[in-house]
Amino acid sequence: MDFGQVVADRISALIEERGTNNRAVALAAGMSATGVRDIVTRKTKNPTLANLVKIAEVLDVSIQEIVGDSPQERPTVAIAGAVGAGAMVPVFDAYEKGGGPQVECPPQLSPHGIVAVEIVGDSMEPVYSAGDLLFYTREAADGVPSDAIGHRCVCEDMNGMGWVKQVRAGSEPGLFNLISLNPGADNQHDVRLRWAARVRMHLPADMARRV
Repeated sequence: MDFGQVVADRISALIEERGTNNRAVALAAGMSATGVRDIVTRKTKNPTLANLVKIAEVLDVSIQEIVGDSPQERPTVAIAGAVGAGAMVPVFDAYEKGGGPQVECPPQLSPHGIVAVEIVGDSMEPVYSAGDLLFYTREAADGVPSDAIGHRCVCEDMNGMGWVKQVRAGSEPGLFNLISLNPGADNQHDVRLRWAARVRMHLPADMARRV
């Protein structure tokens, strides 16, 4: 049984135990009138942690009673490959889509559309270390969205190399400057990128729960 179904079943059982209904719980939680019903019926397949916390408070239970504690009951995210900063790492998409190693999705993120990559090498110290995981979402298969400019991004150049850099506008449209996170590492200027996506979360290696 997947994580969403586990959550739906537990919420439904708790509501029945308390003799209330989906609408009453939703409104008490500050959600839309159909918010809880949509979770229970799986119309909302990936409910946010914030909403689950509100529901738990209304039902007077801990969040663990809804989401569970065991890794197999938590949503997972695929590790798509590895990225480097100073070293060239041509191992993006090393696995078939969704077929690589899995890591438990951090509770701060919804697993929908999230991908993880693993840091290779020590060229990003002290910001990121070898084995750390970065989580990101690609809004489109290719291209560099405007909200990526000026931010730390996971990106792929036209040669298929994966990088983690701060992406800045280059000397002309379609070109980008890749600024290293380590002041001692080399920057790259006027590079063409296949795609770039902002880093949404960094998880140190010792905190990642691989499954």
